[in-house]
Amino acid sequence: MKIKLRKQNHDGITRVETGGDLKEVIINEDLLHPNNESISVCYRGKNSSGIVDFTPQEIEKLYSSVRKRLHLVKGVKILMDK
Repeated sequence: MKIKLRKQNHDGITRVETGGDLKEVIINEDLLHPNNESISVCYRGKNSSGIVDFTPQEIEKLYSSVRKRLHLVKGVKILMDK
């Protein structure tokens, strides 16, 4: 998994790129407040780690975008750093 982001600092905008292996996907349910549900994607790399949180609406939008283009993927290969 690769993450690319732009970060604002006092000098201007800095671009940061990091990545790692996908470790866990956590679904946070809230029975009393269903609007507060979230999906967390946890990753860990050699020098970095993090959690990316998505709302259910963001996951639906992502899924609908990927589903339309899934036929373009010919195969999946998992590469892991050792």
